[in-house]
Amino acid sequence: MIVDNEVEILLVEDNQTDAELAIRALRKRNLANRLEWVKDGAEALDFIFATGKYAERNVNNTPKVILLDLRLPKVDGLEVLRKIKSDERTKTIPVVILTSSNEDRDITESYTLGVNSYINKPVDFDHFSETVSKLGFYWLLMNKPPV
Repeated sequence: MIVDNEVEILLVEDNQTDAELAIRALRKRNLANRLEWVKDGAEALDFIFATGKYAERNVNNTPKVILLDLRLPKVDGLEVLRKIKSDERTKTIPVVILTSSNEDRDITESYTLGVNSYINKPVDFDHFSETVSKLGFYWLLMNKPPV
Protein backbone atom coordinates (compact mmCIF):
# COMPACT_ATOMS: atom_id res chain seq x y z
CA MET A 1 0.00 0.00 0.00
CA ILE A 2 1.35 3.40 -1.03
CA VAL A 3 0.28 6.13 1.37
CA ASP A 4 2.62 9.03 0.66
CA ASN A 5 2.91 11.54 -2.14
CA GLU A 6 3.86 8.91 -4.70
CA VAL A 7 0.35 7.88 -5.78
CA GLU A 8 -0.37 8.93 -9.34
CA ILE A 9 -3.28 6.62 -10.12
CA LEU A 10 -6.06 5.64 -7.74
CA LEU A 11 -7.87 2.61 -9.15
CA VAL A 12 -11.30 2.10 -7.56
CA GLU A 13 -12.47 -1.32 -8.71
CA ASP A 14 -14.20 -4.13 -6.81
CA ASN A 15 -13.78 -6.75 -9.54
CA GLN A 16 -10.41 -8.41 -8.97
CA THR A 17 -10.08 -9.61 -12.57
CA ASP A 18 -10.77 -6.14 -14.02
CA ALA A 19 -8.38 -4.56 -11.52
CA GLU A 20 -5.61 -7.04 -12.33
CA LEU A 21 -6.11 -6.50 -16.07
CA ALA A 22 -5.96 -2.72 -15.59
CA ILE A 23 -2.83 -2.95 -13.45
CA ARG A 24 -1.17 -5.29 -15.96
CA ALA A 25 -1.99 -2.91 -18.83
CA LEU A 26 -0.56 0.05 -16.90
CA ARG A 27 2.57 -1.93 -15.95
CA LYS A 28 3.13 -2.76 -19.60
CA ARG A 29 3.54 0.99 -20.21
CA ASN A 30 5.46 1.51 -16.95
CA LEU A 31 2.59 3.54 -15.49
CA ALA A 32 1.68 1.36 -12.49
CA ASN A 33 4.65 2.00 -10.21
CA ARG A 34 2.71 4.56 -8.22
CA LEU A 35 -0.77 3.07 -8.25
CA GLU A 36 -3.08 2.42 -5.33
CA TRP A 37 -5.94 -0.06 -5.78
CA VAL A 38 -8.97 0.17 -3.49
CA LYS A 39 -11.86 -2.26 -3.68
CA ASP A 40 -14.95 -0.26 -2.63
CA GLY A 41 -16.30 3.26 -2.47
CA ALA A 42 -15.82 3.66 1.28
CA GLU A 43 -12.14 2.74 1.00
CA ALA A 44 -11.78 5.16 -1.93
CA LEU A 45 -13.19 8.02 0.17
CA ASP A 46 -10.94 7.08 3.09
CA PHE A 47 -7.92 7.21 0.78
CA ILE A 48 -8.90 10.45 -0.96
CA PHE A 49 -9.77 12.30 2.25
CA ALA A 50 -7.08 10.66 4.44
CA THR A 51 -9.45 9.05 6.95
CA GLY A 52 -9.81 5.55 8.39
CA LYS A 53 -6.82 3.35 7.65
CA TYR A 54 -5.39 6.18 5.50
CA ALA A 55 -5.53 8.81 8.27
CA GLU A 56 -1.74 9.14 8.24
CA ARG A 57 -1.71 10.00 4.53
CA ASN A 58 -1.24 13.66 3.56
CA VAL A 59 -4.61 14.66 2.08
CA ASN A 60 -2.88 17.32 -0.04
CA ASN A 61 -0.96 14.66 -1.99
CA THR A 62 -3.77 13.84 -4.39
CA PRO A 63 -3.63 11.28 -7.20
CA LYS A 64 -3.03 12.60 -10.72
CA VAL A 65 -6.07 10.63 -11.89
CA ILE A 66 -8.78 8.43 -10.39
CA LEU A 67 -10.10 5.49 -12.42
CA LEU A 68 -13.52 4.87 -10.88
CA ASP A 69 -16.00 2.05 -11.37
CA LEU A 70 -19.66 2.90 -10.74
CA ARG A 71 -20.95 -0.38 -9.33
CA LEU A 72 -19.09 -0.55 -6.02
CA PRO A 73 -19.89 -2.06 -2.62
CA LYS A 74 -20.46 0.13 0.45
CA VAL A 75 -20.54 3.49 -1.41
CA ASP A 76 -21.37 3.56 -5.12
CA GLY A 77 -19.20 5.29 -7.68
CA LEU A 78 -21.59 8.19 -8.27
CA GLU A 79 -21.51 9.06 -4.57
CA VAL A 80 -17.71 8.86 -4.56
CA LEU A 81 -17.65 11.18 -7.58
CA ARG A 82 -20.12 13.56 -5.91
CA LYS A 83 -17.92 13.84 -2.81
CA ILE A 84 -14.71 14.31 -4.80
CA LYS A 85 -16.14 17.04 -7.01
CA SER A 86 -17.90 18.90 -4.18
CA ASP A 87 -14.78 19.32 -2.04
CA GLU A 88 -12.38 22.22 -2.72
CA ARG A 89 -9.35 20.05 -1.96
CA THR A 90 -10.21 17.38 -4.51
CA LYS A 91 -12.53 18.84 -7.14
CA THR A 92 -9.75 19.36 -9.70
CA ILE A 93 -8.53 15.74 -9.60
CA PRO A 94 -9.36 14.19 -12.97
CA VAL A 95 -11.84 11.35 -12.55
CA VAL A 96 -12.40 8.82 -15.30
CA ILE A 97 -15.39 6.52 -14.98
CA LEU A 98 -14.36 3.08 -16.22
CA THR A 99 -17.46 0.92 -15.97
CA SER A 100 -19.56 -1.71 -17.65
CA SER A 101 -22.64 0.50 -17.33
CA ASN A 102 -23.87 2.01 -20.57
CA GLU A 103 -27.04 3.45 -19.05
CA ASP A 104 -27.88 6.98 -20.17
CA ARG A 105 -28.77 8.05 -16.63
CA ASP A 106 -25.34 6.98 -15.33
CA ILE A 107 -23.57 8.84 -18.13
CA THR A 108 -25.67 11.98 -17.66
CA GLU A 109 -25.34 11.94 -13.86
CA SER A 110 -21.57 11.39 -14.09
CA TYR A 111 -21.09 14.43 -16.32
CA THR A 112 -23.50 16.49 -14.20
CA LEU A 113 -21.33 15.70 -11.17
CA GLY A 114 -18.17 16.75 -13.01
CA VAL A 115 -16.56 13.56 -14.33
CA ASN A 116 -13.74 14.22 -16.79
CA SER A 117 -14.39 11.17 -18.96
CA TYR A 118 -16.81 8.24 -19.11
CA ILE A 119 -15.57 5.02 -20.70
CA ASN A 120 -17.27 1.65 -21.02
CA LYS A 121 -15.07 -1.28 -20.10
CA PRO A 122 -14.41 -3.22 -23.28
CA VAL A 123 -15.34 -6.88 -22.94
CA ASP A 124 -12.40 -8.13 -25.01
CA PHE A 125 -9.14 -8.45 -23.01
CA ASP A 126 -6.89 -6.89 -25.66
CA HIS A 127 -9.23 -3.95 -26.18
CA PHE A 128 -9.59 -3.48 -22.42
CA SER A 129 -5.82 -3.54 -22.00
CA GLU A 130 -5.30 -1.04 -24.80
CA THR A 131 -7.98 1.29 -23.42
CA VAL A 132 -6.47 1.33 -19.92
CA SER A 133 -2.98 1.86 -21.31
CA LYS A 134 -4.16 4.85 -23.35
CA LEU A 135 -6.00 6.27 -20.34
CA GLY A 136 -2.94 6.06 -18.15
CA PHE A 137 -0.69 7.51 -20.83
CA TYR A 138 -3.00 10.44 -21.49
CA TRP A 139 -3.80 11.39 -17.89
CA LEU A 140 -0.29 10.92 -16.51
CA LEU A 141 1.89 12.10 -19.36
CA MET A 142 -0.18 14.23 -21.75
CA ASN A 143 -2.72 16.06 -19.57
CA LYS A 144 -1.68 19.38 -18.01
CA PRO A 145 -3.35 19.70 -14.57
CA PRO A 146 -3.90 23.03 -12.76
CA VAL A 147 -1.04 24.16 -10.55
